[in-house]
Amino acid sequence: MGAPVIVCTWDAGGTALPDETAEALTLARRLATALGGELRLVVAGRLSDGARADAGKYGVASIDRLCGAGLEQFGEDLTTAALAKHLQSEKPAAVVLAQTFDARVVAPRLAARLDAGVVMNCIDLATEGGALLATVTAYGGDTRAVYRCGGAATYIFAIGANALAAEPVGGEPELPAVRDVDTDVTGVKERVRVIERAHAAEGPRLEHAQVVVAGGRGLGTPENFRLVEELAAALGGMAGASRPIVDDGWAKPAQQVGLTGKITKPALYIAAGISGASQHMVGCAAAKTLVAINRDASAAIFRYARYGVVGDCVELLPEITRAVRAKRG
Repeated sequence: MGAPVIVCTWDAGGTALPDETAEALTLARRLATALGGELRLVVAGRLSDGARADAGKYGVASIDRLCGAGLEQFGEDLTTAALAKHLQSEKPAAVVLAQTFDARVVAPRLAARLDAGVVMNCIDLATEGGALLATVTAYGGDTRAVYRCGGAATYIFAIGANALAAEPVGGEPELPAVRDVDTDVTGVKERVRVIERAHAAEGPRLEHAQVVVAGGRGLGTPENFRLVEELAAALGGMAGASRPIVDDGWAKPAQQVGLTGKITKPALYIAAGISGASQHMVGCAAAKTLVAINRDASAAIFRYARYGVVGDCVELLPEITRAVRAKRG
């Protein structure tokens, strides 16, 4: 049997595995199958029964739970040290992480400690001629590139949010065996101290919405953001926003779509008054259908849109909302 493919997480204490971890497991399972190795899960800190069951659904053969002082809560330095110490003895062919905010910090640090290669923004993994192939988004999401990875014993891959649909193995999955691993991280101190944590968003998450209506500078005033919210409600979706209007306080940070916000993959994305800068398109380029409304006929957004409307979104949004409500009765 070949070297294992290991997915690492520190977010397994909830009732289920996070969606982004399920996506990472799906891609890691495909890679493990191609390499002829096992798919394993390494958890730093807590592991719930629900998360363990979910791991089995995605083909995980076994779970190593790293136990040690301070690992119950995520810490950049403690978690990195614990994972590095454990993985050095496992010698995996690949380590896969969901590219969360925290993983952006952990992945490169982990690679340095393991003398491993690291590839971020992955959307696909494969093999060819004994080498690992990583398909990534590049240039702010405008294009894709394929990296041929060879020369290192281990590679670390960070999987972008909504890069693919999570796919359980099907049938009656077996519950993975769990091994508790005592991990001594004594002497490791956190160099960053969290003064106050941001409140976690409650309710539906923008990145899971099937319909997103997003507004930008073309709305003109903060008050006009309600036009976006009204259309989103009429369509049974959620309201999103470009970074400039979030920075100006027109919309909430949780509503921001783009490179530094949410990565969405809806069936329908309506961009109202958004220019189409690459930083924003990273967050909506995977939409099945993208509709753009903009007064500027040469706006970059029209290059990505399936349907484009040249006009003032402040005038058009109320009319579209009325038409949707009339259609739905």
